Amino acid sequence: MNSILIVDDEKPFLKALSISIRASGYKVTCAYDAGSALTEIANSKPDLVLLDLGLPDMDGVNFISVLRERSDIPIIVLSARQQQESKIETLDIGANDYITKPFHMGELLARIRVVLRHSAPTTNSPIIKTEHFEIRLAEKQAYLKDKTKVHLTPTEWQILELLVLNKGKIVTQSYMLKSVWGDAYESEFAYLRVYMGRLRRRLEPDPSHPLYFITEAGMGYRLNIPD
Repeated sequence: MNSILIVDDEKPFLKALSISIRASGYKVTCAYDAGSALTEIANSKPDLVLLDLGLPDMDGVNFISVLRERSDIPIIVLSARQQQESKIETLDIGANDYITKPFHMGELLARIRVVLRHSAPTTNSPIIKTEHFEIRLAEKQAYLKDKTKVHLTPTEWQILELLVLNKGKIVTQSYMLKSVWGDAYESEFAYLRVYMGRLRRRLEPDPSHPLYFITEAGMGYRLNIPD
């Protein structure tokens, strides 16, 4: 049974949400502020955090930064903040997903399943080695040729993992968007352009002339590993 920590200072909302998630087969604990959440994470090591950004003792964005210095536990943000900039900021600093309140319970449960599936340990996973970088799926790590560890956000890693698992094949834009962000993002092609640009800047020797992360115009992207 996966365990989920819900961090939200709106007690009626938190109570209703915890009842629904428990009914779906998860173990649930709750925290009303950042301090108690960090203590709970250190003590019980939950499998996933559902986080509201408006905490009484720390802004949720700062909370994600603090937590990412200590743990790679998956985080799904549940927030009434609808600005695109807020979503991008939280994903950039380490959140795995972002859902705007109000939301349908079915959508949240689907997002939880996706995030837990992506964060599960991978066995018998390939190691991709090139002249310029190395990707180790089982460890969820990437390294440059000088052994420098490449910092990737959870979203960047999910995209990279999709491409590695389909090495040499075209992965369509719609499939990538649905796999990483969910069905509601199937046509948000700008998301992919932004994140593919970031992957190229982190791993390509010349991001403006990519050797590895190839755009297939009008279709999707492909990881090209030269022989």
